[in-house]
Amino acid sequence: MDIRVQDHPFDFGAEAESFARGQGDMGAVVTFTGIVRDVPDGLVSMEIEHYPGMTQKALETHANEALTRFQLGDVLIVHRFGVMRPGEMIMMVATAAPHRADAFQGAEFLMDYLKSRAPFWKKEITRSGTEWVAARAVDEDALGRW
Repeated sequence: MDIRVQDHPFDFGAEAESFARGQGDMGAVVTFTGIVRDVPDGLVSMEIEHYPGMTQKALETHANEALTRFQLGDVLIVHRFGVMRPGEMIMMVATAAPHRADAFQGAEFLMDYLKSRAPFWKKEITRSGTEWVAARAVDEDALGRW
């Protein structure tokens, strides 16, 4: 299990390749990458804040739950903080499992948590102002299925 919270960009291809290369006894690897998307007001940047010790512990706890619940062989989470521009990668999740269904479900479980409950705070800076991103009902509903 590899959980990293970092302020610098990551190379998705290199991360995915490195993760998959170590999974010789697994039958499936699933990856997901979140990207900063523009908004109707024109996003200048997104700023993500967190409390390092609390964030790391929370992500590790949830990743351990995913490992057990979906019989995963391995998990990778890379999540950035700081200032990012539209088109930049915010985060990635990779899961490995003996079978694809568990790998997909494990990745979705982790993503639903990261989107709605992980201790990150996001602020959007647009051409018309600055606003903290509020939790969305659809994200909470997605988490509720688990």
